[in-house]
Amino acid sequence: MHALVNDSQALSASSVPTALAQGTVFRVEGLSKRFGAVQALSNMTFELRRGEVHVLFGENGAGKSTLINMIAGALQPDSGSLLLNDRPVAFRDVQDARRHGIAAMFQEFSLAPTLSVEENVLLGAEPRRGIFIDIAERRRRVRAALTRFGFELNLHAPVSQLSRAQQQMVEMAKALLTEPKILILDEPTASLSEKETEALFDLVNSLRAQGVSIIYITHRIKEIYRISDRITVMRDGQFVRTVETAAIAEDQLVQLMTGRCFEAFYPEIAHRPGACLLSLHELSSCDGSVREVSLQVCAGEVVGLAGLVGCGKSEIGRAVFGLVAIAAGEVQVGGRPSLRPSPRKMLDRGLAYITSDRRNEGLMLLRPTQENITLSALRLGSLSLGGWLRLGVERQAASDLGERMRVRPLSLDGHVGRYSGGNQQKVLIAKALSRDTQVFIFDEPTVGIDVSARVEVYACIKALAEAGHAVVIISSDLPEVLNLSHRLYVVRDGRIVDHMDKSEITETRALHGFFGTPIPSAAGVES
Repeated sequence: MHALVNDSQALSASSVPTALAQGTVFRVEGLSKRFGAVQALSNMTFELRRGEVHVLFGENGAGKSTLINMIAGALQPDSGSLLLNDRPVAFRDVQDARRHGIAAMFQEFSLAPTLSVEENVLLGAEPRRGIFIDIAERRRRVRAALTRFGFELNLHAPVSQLSRAQQQMVEMAKALLTEPKILILDEPTASLSEKETEALFDLVNSLRAQGVSIIYITHRIKEIYRISDRITVMRDGQFVRTVETAAIAEDQLVQLMTGRCFEAFYPEIAHRPGACLLSLHELSSCDGSVREVSLQVCAGEVVGLAGLVGCGKSEIGRAVFGLVAIAAGEVQVGGRPSLRPSPRKMLDRGLAYITSDRRNEGLMLLRPTQENITLSALRLGSLSLGGWLRLGVERQAASDLGERMRVRPLSLDGHVGRYSGGNQQKVLIAKALSRDTQVFIFDEPTVGIDVSARVEVYACIKALAEAGHAVVIISSDLPEVLNLSHRLYVVRDGRIVDHMDKSEITETRALHGFFGTPIPSAAGVES
């Protein structure tokens, strides 16, 4: 088992000895893969050195997932070669790849939700006594592994009861227990708090120092510069370029990925506030995640809710939509009170909640795009008549909304699960647009999507606000919420602890609100 170094031994990306990065351990040559009419990967080239963190960077749909699935043994290439230590290999499945020292932690977890943490970590690799599982030995191994990796988890808890961050720890433990020489991490920090992210970086640096090679996928540019040694850029299923991280600027990296320049990442959104469309008064939830929250959102403005992961900001949006039970307080939409919100009632009131978990809560992955887009509007008279669905009208509405959100390529009959994360997010927003919605609550609107898709989502938010809709953005991405919000509420421990107008919004003040520390007078406000 790989022993972890302590904080004083942890190496930063810039201080890794160059000797560790010498020698290629894995190569991809001319790799291609087609799914029906879609060429997902075409003549791809890739090289991984020993003891490096190598980022795969590209837009959603660039072929990154297809590539790592083939490296991990989950998919078979149509053509091309995989070479491990200069020897050709062909993995039959994921277990075969693991036997060769390659393990992956995918963005979509491969966990059994009804089984416990202990059962999941060694699932398929349980220690045995004859034909029986050695439960005592399994428990000992899992407990020792979680302690070593610094993961604080209840061994007996069903995975379905864990937070996404905790589930990620289970997935990571599964991968690391195979003692991999090559580790694939797909968006590993998407659901982690800042503290958990730092712990992951320490773990990555520890593994790198021991000579483990890491393929790392992320859309967070600052993260790339923090953790990686080299970057391979992909576009449209093809290799574009491999660069040393220290030798390329952020704007050049984005231009390589997209093939075009981005002059303005965050749009300027005109602020013309009108009537109050959403008001919360002393709102508290039954589970204590929301405590005495009062706020207002007007037509024509973007209001942000910011805070650390787990602070209760998402629960505020979910309580408004009726997904978290309310114990006290009041929700008003368009001046009308709603004492017991439910999703149907809120949709009928003209309020939509765009969930942060599009795969499990927002979309029907095995159903066509058309059905997903129009799902929340099927009861409306515009789409149904006398209880019968007007199929032609439904199809035209879905097509119009798909084009409006620039879903590419738009396949109304294709399953949503086949789309990239960015396109899935656009379909989710299109579903909210299928009704006469006045208030939009975006919960982590750009989680797991690339730079190009982010720009398009931001353009949609700008268009909604400037058309007179009320928009709420709940985000753990601090630059995002700081730059898009006309007003910002800071949430800590389920409470609103600060409220800033546009001219008052600063990163320093927001962070002091996150951690409950006094705001220095230099920040422009009294402590």
